[in-house]
Amino acid sequence: MPDWQVELRVRQLAVRRGELQRQYDFTVASGELLVLMGPSGSGKSSLLECLGGFLPADQGSIWLSEQRLDSLTPEQRPVSSLFQQYNLFEHVDVATNLRLGFTRGSPTPLQWQKVEAACEQLGVAGLEQRLPAELSGGQRQRIALIRTVLREQPILLLDEPFSALDEHSRYLAGDWIGECLKQTGQLALLVTHQPLDAERWADQTLKI
Repeated sequence: MPDWQVELRVRQLAVRRGELQRQYDFTVASGELLVLMGPSGSGKSSLLECLGGFLPADQGSIWLSEQRLDSLTPEQRPVSSLFQQYNLFEHVDVATNLRLGFTRGSPTPLQWQKVEAACEQLGVAGLEQRLPAELSGGQRQRIALIRTVLREQPILLLDEPFSALDEHSRYLAGDWIGECLKQTGQLALLVTHQPLDAERWADQTLKI
């Protein structure tokens, strides 16, 4: 199991989407969850896209400990992202989708054990042979969340990861993310519109 001891530092990062430009300056340490809140269109998703390398910054820098990230391509960045489309491959079953989160699609026995435990904890065990089209929206979201968090990257970027979940499933998923961060030293940025999410799980809250 990884044990990252890292620090994400975002310094004077200017991100533009259309006519809107916002500047960010914050630090997130290993094991911490930073919750991003704000109205639709305020730039929350754009910030995640910039950190993941999919949207260029106008200025500023992104550091993971002593490694500068903003000059790296998306493939080179130590980031695992969950965007609102859930990112599941429709033509393969759930088990294959989960395996694709690991190097060459081949998790170790220990890694797969963690996947199975997460599926049990989040209430999606027994769905491994189904295709994504056979799942509900909440099931799809939990499968995608498990694959994202267990990919063994130090930075997690989670864009509305609970939007399709009922209150019980949301509570289970949020607690599980928190447990993973504490166990592995990963850090996460999570976009939500729900103030309760920040109250329950945030180590920091950034209102945009």
